[in-house]
Amino acid sequence: MARPYKSPRCPGGSGTPPASLRILACDRSSGEPAMRKLQVLAVLALALLAAAGGASGQQSIITRQVFESMLSHRGDSGCQGAFYTYDAFTKAAARFPAFGTTGDDRTRRRELAAFFGQTSHETTGGWPTAPGGPFAWGYCRVEEQKQTDPPYYGRGPIQLTHKYNYEQAGRALKRDLVGNPGLVSRNPVVAFETALWFWMTPQGAKPSCHDVITGRWAPGAGDRRAGRLPGYGLLTNIINGGLECGKGQPTAEENDRVGFYRRYCQVLRVAEGANLSCANQTPYAPAGR
Repeated sequence: MARPYKSPRCPGGSGTPPASLRILACDRSSGEPAMRKLQVLAVLALALLAAAGGASGQQSIITRQVFESMLSHRGDSGCQGAFYTYDAFTKAAARFPAFGTTGDDRTRRRELAAFFGQTSHETTGGWPTAPGGPFAWGYCRVEEQKQTDPPYYGRGPIQLTHKYNYEQAGRALKRDLVGNPGLVSRNPVVAFETALWFWMTPQGAKPSCHDVITGRWAPGAGDRRAGRLPGYGLLTNIINGGLECGKGQPTAEENDRVGFYRRYCQVLRVAEGANLSCANQTPYAPAGR
């Protein structure tokens, strides 16, 4: 008859566990069960995996080769985009482990296509007859060409603008961006960090771009009345709705954003989804000023 299993005991008890179990069951130096220590180690390991999982998840879709292919003209003559490197992107993205890793594979790909679509418009150097087409020239610019609010004019992939945005981003990233706004255009990791901070952070009545594109945000009654429904168009409203949304028909700027997004959806092999335009959406009220 098989004997019932008894849990191994630590030295000092009435039994000694088999050698194969001894190191798991006991702390030899103290004689205390090591299971609690193992549980602590497991929690720490899971935390480390979560921190690393964001970067590895993003990199499984945006590989170095894909990054270089999507942004192949950023270092061409007349552009300053060689500043934006793949290593800077992955290092910054590691600070935001939910970015590009939330939801199923389609959701993750769509978020990455949307992020690069919006930021490519913000930094475009393309023109209608440009080699490869106008949507092959994202990430050409590092700084805003016509400075709207010096010294807090647009910088980096999202073209972070206005003192209140530099202040909030700096606080979140633990960097003095109010005293040193030029850091965003001198350090490519910081540049990507500010873009990802903006993407991942709700502000006032605005949901985060991340929550919208991953399906984590649902419109309330007021949003529905304003035509603000989930989709790429709402991201445009969040980023620059006051100038580009609610016009009754898409503006040239909005069409440019959609063009980049469609290109990246093709590159990443993902459907675009619904509601690409914000032409019939009421813009959000100005915030932060």
